[in-house]
Formats: sequence, structure tokens, C-alpha cells
Amino acid sequence: MTDEELIETAKAYRKRAYAPYSHFAVGAAVRTQSGRVYGGCNIENASYPVACCAERTAIFKAVSEGERAIEVLAVVADTDGPCAPCGMCRQAISEFRIPRILMANLKGEVREVTLQELLPFAFSEQDLG
Repeated sequence: MTDEELIETAKAYRKRAYAPYSHFAVGAAVRTQSGRVYGGCNIENASYPVACCAERTAIFKAVSEGERAIEVLAVVADTDGPCAPCGMCRQAISEFRIPRILMANLKGEVREVTLQELLPFAFSEQDLG
């Protein structure tokens, strides 16, 4: 699957978002080293901290299916510029060392960044002592 197709997959998952409170629908998709693709959408909750972002939903779906080597993550929302992952998602992206992040919007704008650019001072297992 190409990067463009991955972004289209993320757009399709965005349509499944459960966002009755923020009305901010987000879609994400990851492609693993095995070539499999997993998508996710944001899922809100009346108790806001219980919500889960699209990026983490896609990552957790891949991991729960036994995948550990994720090559790229795409995230899409209806934003003015390319949609960037929140801080919690950045930490999850860092945990699984996803090297490429494609941030996109519905206007067709895409910005690719590396994990290092996205979260230069990530907390990792080395910080645990």
C-alpha cells in the first residue's frame, strides 16, 4: 500500500469517529513491516479522559494482533493545516518507534515527519533506570 492509499484509509476511518462532544473527527492508519494495515478513529466518552485518539486506536489494534514493527502512521482531520498527533499519541508513537508519520488534512495537504522531529525528547525505557 502506498502512502497515498494509507492516507485514504485514514480518511475512511475518520468517517467512523465517535465524536459527539468535540465534533472533531480524526482517522488514522498504520502500515506494518508485514504489509498489513490497521485503521482507527477517535472514540470519545462523556468522561473525557476515557476517550481514545485515532492514532492510538490504530496502533493498539496492530499491537493487539501481534504486530510490533510499524513502518508508518497516517493521521487525517478536517484542519487548516496537516493534523498533528497530540502529546499522548506522540508518546505511543515513540513507544513503538514508528519512524515515519504522515500528517494530513481533508484539503490534500500532507506533511511527513520523522519520530525524532515529532518528539525529540521522548520518554523511553532508558529513562526508567
